[in-house]
Amino acid sequence: MRVLPSAPTSSVLSATSAALLASAQLVAGTSNLQNVLKNTHGSDEYRYPTDFTRGIMPIPVHSHNDYWRDVPFYTGLSHGCASTEADVWLYNDTLYVRTVGHEQSALTKARTLESLYINPILDVLKKQNPTTPFVTSPTKNGVFDTVSDQTLYFFIDVKTSGPETWNAVVSALQPLRDAGYLTTLKDNKTITNGPVTIIGTGNTPLDLVGPIADRDYFYDAPLSSLNDTEYAGVTSLISPIASDDFQATFGSVSDTDPVFTDEQLNTLRAQIATAKSRGIGARYWDTPYYPIRLRNAVWRELLREGVALLNADDLDAVAEFF
Repeated sequence: MRVLPSAPTSSVLSATSAALLASAQLVAGTSNLQNVLKNTHGSDEYRYPTDFTRGIMPIPVHSHNDYWRDVPFYTGLSHGCASTEADVWLYNDTLYVRTVGHEQSALTKARTLESLYINPILDVLKKQNPTTPFVTSPTKNGVFDTVSDQTLYFFIDVKTSGPETWNAVVSALQPLRDAGYLTTLKDNKTITNGPVTIIGTGNTPLDLVGPIADRDYFYDAPLSSLNDTEYAGVTSLISPIASDDFQATFGSVSDTDPVFTDEQLNTLRAQIATAKSRGIGARYWDTPYYPIRLRNAVWRELLREGVALLNADDLDAVAEFF
């Protein structure tokens, strides 16, 4: 059972209080059993060091607009989402994350990339990689206890000036980098998967990612433009996931079979095939969210045709969908 965290008691949660809230919520599905165990037999025998995310099965879902949620990152994690995102704005050398709003008016001093994402992710990974007498060598487990080698895709959507903001993002990743938790590229040919795969999107400049032979960050290429000259050389070494606007690509679709017209289906298959031929996974954002029948019909077709990640705002609904 995946439980959506309840609303916080204050408008902004510190990383520590967010972690405590999320920890309590993540085990809420088994709270009755845990209460029995605590009251009758103690709990030590029934707990283990990496049980922070126990019972949460990862699903191929991108937690869209994750930064809108009461508890960013933890909400998507509690639903099993294998991908999350943050919109970042650079002001006075600090990367801020917006709330449900638009541009500068939605920013607050407390909501930073560090407080809402870097620190919470690092906290979870420390829990998943404990030092115990039973650990003979350092581990690099991911955020999901059930599938420890599942990477967490972390899309960072650059909203202010591309080069300046992206350089600040790269610097902000240092705590995850120091811990060895990032997926890396070596000599422009060898990828070593890590617990977190950073993907720059929005105003992220391709020329600050693609030409770098040794790096721990990647690029969200435009799925519909992979055959354009600018992106002809883009492979999974640069872009593990390529994304595009569903509405702009397909326009209106049907909520009954067939969901796509022949022309739309050919476009979908061609784009996914091009991506797959280069080892790239496909994602479409701005998919229909209403009516529910249409949303679910689109989700089914996209999964059937082989997208790597479903884009979802309603995490309760998408978790039940799987």
